[in-house]
Amino acid sequence: MSTIEYKLSVTKSFSSAHFLRGYKGRCENLHGHNWKIRVVFYGNKLDNTGMLIDFTDIKKHFDKIISYLDHKFLNETSPFDKINPSAENIASFILEKFKDIETENAKIYEVEVWESKSSSASAINFRHQPK
Repeated sequence: MSTIEYKLSVTKSFSSAHFLRGYKGRCENLHGHNWKIRVVFYGNKLDNTGMLIDFTDIKKHFDKIISYLDHKFLNETSPFDKINPSAENIASFILEKFKDIETENAKIYEVEVWESKSSSASAINFRHQPK
């Protein structure tokens, strides 16, 4: 096992509207965000090209996820039609979607979701936490 560990990340953004069900405050009203999303992959073994995972593969998959959420009313978009479209739930949703492109060497580790320049939430896959 290598003593070197690698983390790589890709950041993208999208816009959408939502409201929080059962919340008492301004966010119970319909409003929008320009979300910024950062995904982080982790591993300790590079492939024969010297990469943990190809950035191109991450970006292509990211584009599919973003196109599903971009310019949507999240409360009417699955799974947020049943669960609150909070930053935490959005991060968890995206993290689960990135498990589809994990490799033997590269595992999704974290998805961080910013709903503003100063507020973010992360979903972390502790199964693949850096040591």
